[in-house]
Amino acid sequence: MNIVALNGSPRGTGSNTLRLLEAAMEGAAAAGADVEYYDITRQDIRFCIGCAKCYETGSCIFEDDYDEILGAMLEADGFLVASPVYINAITAQLKTLIDRMADVVHCQKFRGKYAAFITTGGGGGTDCVLDYLGNAWQVFGADVIGGTAAVMAEGEERFAAAVEESRAIGTTLAGAIATSAAYPDQEAFHAVMKEHMTALVTAHRNEWPSEYSYLRSIGWIQD
Repeated sequence: MNIVALNGSPRGTGSNTLRLLEAAMEGAAAAGADVEYYDITRQDIRFCIGCAKCYETGSCIFEDDYDEILGAMLEADGFLVASPVYINAITAQLKTLIDRMADVVHCQKFRGKYAAFITTGGGGGTDCVLDYLGNAWQVFGADVIGGTAAVMAEGEERFAAAVEESRAIGTTLAGAIATSAAYPDQEAFHAVMKEHMTALVTAHRNEWPSEYSYLRSIGWIQD
């Protein structure tokens, strides 16, 4: 079992988000998973410029750390993704990574993978972050097993409970991977995405030959 952990907090070792993510990583490792950690805020990841070259060639025009991170994610069985709340949203650094992943969306490259999410907020907004991250990873094709959050204004006792919840969600994520857990409530969403993306890529097969070839290779397009 391989899990990629992504930390979107820029606060380094002083990050409360990192403390929760570390607990989740410990839970996953104790359940038998190998965890690969990336501090996204310390990676060189350029902004997406919407050139659509990844649709055409399968590669981004930029030579930066994104290729390494994407490669690790494509090899992974699951994800732990963490971000503090920045005005009811994830951090800009993590959003920059996500915006580079349009090719993953079109080709649904995270199908069969699992994801869990972690967030902290000073006074709230954690639901917004968990909802956004859950939707993003579902759009990528993954099954979402849940998330945990801590609002710092609720005090140290609540944060201590969130640490244990994070450890448990890491264990649950590893368990979902190990058992190939099924989530019937998410299957309808994935079916709609498959139909929509297959039609979209087929309609653009001349402009997007890489994506068209990929969907043919996995049997979604037959001609």
